[in-house]
Amino acid sequence: MERQRIEQMQMRLRSEALNQRKEALDELAEFPPEVAVPILEKLAGERDFALRRLAAMGLGNHRTDAAFQALQQMVSQDQDANVLAEAANSMFEFGEAAIPSLQQLFERSDHWLVRQTIISLLIGTPYNEVLLTMVRQALEDDTETVRETGILALNQILKSPLQPQALTLLSELAQNADWRTRWRTATALHGCQDPQAKQLLAQLQQDENYRVVAAALESASA
Repeated sequence: MERQRIEQMQMRLRSEALNQRKEALDELAEFPPEVAVPILEKLAGERDFALRRLAAMGLGNHRTDAAFQALQQMVSQDQDANVLAEAANSMFEFGEAAIPSLQQLFERSDHWLVRQTIISLLIGTPYNEVLLTMVRQALEDDTETVRETGILALNQILKSPLQPQALTLLSELAQNADWRTRWRTATALHGCQDPQAKQLLAQLQQDENYRVVAAALESASA
């Protein structure tokens, strides 16, 4: 009976109907890892990126060495950004052990979805040195949204012992010719009481762009 249930579940994982796939994945999460992980590993080898993405999602439900190794293999070998972003989300569930792999994936990938996902995952964590390294790389990215995500992440670093480095970057960004960069910079300074931060906000309140001025005023009043 159990074998038949597993076979039916594997068929539903490959169903054309997304709701059936999701239901099967939720059901698989209730199985012990020694049953679930091999099924997900097989799914991770499919040609269809949607199935591989499903495998990445499911592996995050099983905190075992085998699941972690399967995710590591995915982030090192898969080429699809959707799969990689989902694998990063699942790897993050494994805590500190995942940070080196996530950093390597960030450095290796040039896709906006992967990079934004990883930066967003690290915001709110204690890994500020890793985050700062990623921010520096994000600021050099060709994609505007990646750069903006990096700038906004500096708000967290301002609250850490790495505040001086963050302020140095924000000082440079406040002079940028692109108003969107200055706008995000004003937002990133939100709540920082350091004299240098207050000086930057006073400068941005005199900006030629009204969106920058509004953001600077809001950050200064926090």
